[in-house]
Amino acid sequence: MDNWRKSSYSGPGDGNECVEIATSPTHAAVRDSKDPARATLTFPAAAFTPFLAALKAPAGKP
Repeated sequence: MDNWRKSSYSGPGDGNECVEIATSPTHAAVRDSKDPARATLTFPAAAFTPFLAALKAPAGKP
C-alpha cells in the first residue's frame, strides 16, 4: 500500500503522536508515521470498522 495519510487525531504541531492509514478495496493498514519502516497492522476491509469501533469504545466496554 502506498496511499498513506495521517490521522486527523494526530495532534497539533508536528504530530508527534501520529498514525497513518492506507486503504484498498480489500484491506486497510495502520502504521506509526514516525517510523514507517517498522511493523504495519493490516486488516481485511470487513474487520477494520469493528477495529476502529473497539478503539473508540470507553475503557472496559466492548
